Amino acid sequence: MSHLYILFSPSKNKYYVGHTGDDLVERIRKHNSNHKGFTGGIGDWELKYSEKYSTKTQAMKREKEIKSWKSKKMIEKLILNT
Repeated sequence: MSHLYILFSPSKNKYYVGHTGDDLVERIRKHNSNHKGFTGGIGDWELKYSEKYSTKTQAMKREKEIKSWKSKKMIEKLILNT
């Protein structure tokens, strides 16, 4: 089982779109840890949306699709329509 997920940081007022084949709760915990990278050092990332896929390839394809939108408004629309 793989997941596409969208996180939101209130302090950055930004969304993060990712995918994982790992446990989703553990993956979010890692995002909130002190590490290098876009999500590191913030610690307030909240899960706003997720989709389950049977393969990692499918989740990765959906992640790329959402990132290609390059639109915060479209991401918020996706989240609100669930």
